[in-house]
Amino acid sequence: MEAKTPQEFFDEILPFRFKPEKAKGIDATIQLNVTGPHGGDWNVEIKDQKLTAQNGIRLSPKLTIGVSEADFLDIVNDKLSAQKAFFTGKIKFKGDIALALKLKDAGFL
Repeated sequence: MEAKTPQEFFDEILPFRFKPEKAKGIDATIQLNVTGPHGGDWNVEIKDQKLTAQNGIRLSPKLTIGVSEADFLDIVNDKLSAQKAFFTGKIKFKGDIALALKLKDAGFL
């Protein structure tokens, strides 16, 4: 299934794509800021191999991700790797960059 909006990704795809076994040892809050017509702010918490995502802004996240809606959808629909997006300036990370690599393995990016 391909996400058509960021909200659809968080509501319908991420719960099935998340791999708890790959999230062992991750205890973090991630703030995601998506710009564009269907963009918005989401925060994702991974703790005890469980993931919860909700709309809104969390203060003091371990990692903040800034990305356009089009690039976010390309990343989550496997049309653009998060690494390539980072190196070409399409996605911005602030905070624990090593965490971003773990998120890929856990099925988030």
